[in-house]
Amino acid sequence: MAVIEAPSLYMGLGALYERELDAHGIGAVMLTHKWQPADLLAPHSDIDVRVLLSQAPTDWEEWNHRLAAAHTAAVGRENSHRRLLEHPPGFAFTVAEADGRLVSAPELATWSLISGSTRDFQRWKSRAQMAPWCDVDERFYRGILHGRLGGRYQLAADSTDNVVEDIVAYRRHCAAWHYLAPCWFAAAALATRTRCPGKTAALTQWRPEGLDGYAELFLGHAEDRPEARPRSPRHLLRTAHVALEAAMRRVPAAGPAGQGEEHTRNDWVMTAGMLRVRVARWLYYLDPPPSVATDYLIRREAKELRAAAHTLNALAADEATPTQRLAARMAALIPTGPTTAGTLRATLALWHRQKSTVQDFLTLTPGDVHP
Repeated sequence: MAVIEAPSLYMGLGALYERELDAHGIGAVMLTHKWQPADLLAPHSDIDVRVLLSQAPTDWEEWNHRLAAAHTAAVGRENSHRRLLEHPPGFAFTVAEADGRLVSAPELATWSLISGSTRDFQRWKSRAQMAPWCDVDERFYRGILHGRLGGRYQLAADSTDNVVEDIVAYRRHCAAWHYLAPCWFAAAALATRTRCPGKTAALTQWRPEGLDGYAELFLGHAEDRPEARPRSPRHLLRTAHVALEAAMRRVPAAGPAGQGEEHTRNDWVMTAGMLRVRVARWLYYLDPPPSVATDYLIRREAKELRAAAHTLNALAADEATPTQRLAARMAALIPTGPTTAGTLRATLALWHRQKSTVQDFLTLTPGDVHP
């Protein structure tokens, strides 16, 4: 892996993406990506973009069509982009939501700036790091562990369909960087009650007694050290299982869940932020550029949609307020079973028919959200 070239590769990719979004009138005032520059390992890591807007668009559906077109154009620039730009952005937020501390602190702590105000970005990052630890953090980090441990991570499910070079190296990357590193990141945060900025930082900074060798081994993979390469993907995966079993002994048990008005607003904004870009994802997955595979991405939608429906049903509660009733109406528009191309087409048609409900939900301002 050409790790030395990674920073310039991903900086260039971010600049290209910014130009395509501008050309398609997306109106982003800031672009960020998840994880730190050291966590993006060329040529295998994709870039997971977050879009910041000055205000909500007047028509989210039409905005999503432009976002899908921009993403398609960016992917079409280079063959390698089908992996590097695997999917359209993961979230869209307004500046007011970030300013109002309504973007999840553990999520924001992982961001790196692509474009926009450095001053605003650093202020948000600093506040995210200093905010008191709370139930939002517990759910965020334990959710990462729950989604991977106990046999839930399957190496075979990490598709190689869009990988354009060295499949074996990519599968090693998956075992190390899609399984071990995110779990180590989450375990480190829970053990220290500190919001870690990324995978490399967690492996570097959190090394309980007896685990230093594991951390060094997987950092060696990230840095492409020669001694890390001979291991087969399966061998690396088995080693990751052993390392994480040991690491989890250092993680305290989960405490009782808490909830309050600020947590309710946070859940609303995070769910809306994710759903705001779903139409663009579905359009891209259903009509990708030539030779780009998206079937595995379509299947992957089910997990996020089920989580969104669960959160919305919790927010709806007894539907006593207009906001709760809006959450219930939006929850009813989200499929909760396996996702297929047919599922996405049907949901696109449903959201178009129920456009006013979708628009109202995606545009509701934080101040109007009440538990």
